Amino acid sequence: MKIIEVKKPGEKKKRARALLLFSGGLDSILAGKVLEEQEIEIVALTFRSQFFGAGEAIRAIEELGWPLVLVDISREQIEIVENPRYGYGRQLNPCLDCHGQMVRIAGGLLERYQADFVATGEVVGERPKSQNRQALGLVEKLSGIRGLVLRPLSARLLPATIPEEKGLVDRERLLDISGRSRKRQLELAEKYGLKDYPTPAGGCLLTDPGFAARAKQLIKWRGRLLPEDIELIKTGRVFFEPDGLIVVGRNERENEKIAGIAGEADILVTTAGIKGPLACVRLKEAGPLSAGREAKSDRDREDGAAVAGEYFSEWRADQGSLIPPGQEGEGDRKGMALTRMVRQIQEGIRSVERQEPMNAKSNIPCQGAVHKACLLVIRYSRAREKERASAAIIHRGMVLELEFCQAHWKKYL
Repeated sequence: MKIIEVKKPGEKKKRARALLLFSGGLDSILAGKVLEEQEIEIVALTFRSQFFGAGEAIRAIEELGWPLVLVDISREQIEIVENPRYGYGRQLNPCLDCHGQMVRIAGGLLERYQADFVATGEVVGERPKSQNRQALGLVEKLSGIRGLVLRPLSARLLPATIPEEKGLVDRERLLDISGRSRKRQLELAEKYGLKDYPTPAGGCLLTDPGFAARAKQLIKWRGRLLPEDIELIKTGRVFFEPDGLIVVGRNERENEKIAGIAGEADILVTTAGIKGPLACVRLKEAGPLSAGREAKSDRDREDGAAVAGEYFSEWRADQGSLIPPGQEGEGDRKGMALTRMVRQIQEGIRSVERQEPMNAKSNIPCQGAVHKACLLVIRYSRAREKERASAAIIHRGMVLELEFCQAHWKKYL
């Protein structure tokens, strides 16, 4: 767990301060606004992991002006996904365990940020499994801070909390919203002059059927979830072979991402002499290695400006620019160098050593996953229309070209 103060909270100035679990969505914004009306200070607390980001929270905080603390729970999230106490939702989402973990972390930060209680934007009945009355009670039990979890939007439907009993919060000015209708939230948004806020959505990859299916296969294939594997299966077409994991890019942007994600032990495969996809093969016995990115120091990780930079990098990537100027790290430079090499191979302007598949000097082409990756990059390019086509294998500075005939890749058409 790493704590990053994106917008550092100052000293407490008012009689009460709330540590607000903040996603940047409408419910969490409204929860903060309801408390602000009672002269309660807000310190927003957001989370990120490999399954969800903090972009919406960082974006929203610019308009709201609240202090923002970000907690990276990537490692803790993986542990919960592998062994959830209360099971999964429809996909691979352990929502109850996840929410309980977030509130527990928030409870542990109350003293650090001079806060009196934890607030959330949860609404009774809004989500049938994770926000019913029983689920809300379980989350509070998991948190270890009974009586200190306040849900301003539904508080009058729930038992009074300690801050209400102490008079820090006026219960009569809290709300009694319930159910899945968004009518009252939209009315409040208009009251507070809120216009630019995200529409309700899961926001977590674990709720996405496609990604959840990949992650389940990954657990079955590897026996556990590794951060490097998770990053790899977020992109492209994914194939699980007994000896290796294959990810094939579907467009140029995904090719660039794969080049940046690939570790030193990974094998890259692309088309030779014709434009096509880039595939990454991660052999099971080799395991994932560092993709070449230098680990940031604790000081860097606690620097709010660095986090904002990561957010804008994500945003610019969504707009079509994968690596913003001036933000290239060692891993990014490695990815760009590999991307240039791949393009040169595809354009036929980089010389490669041609070998026959069954008579290769290296044993790499003999690996089943590598052989299949060669056929897949041909299948997903215009090379599939030819009688014969070549694939290039890139590994540790070595580039080998292997030629195949149409009969080899025809079964993948």
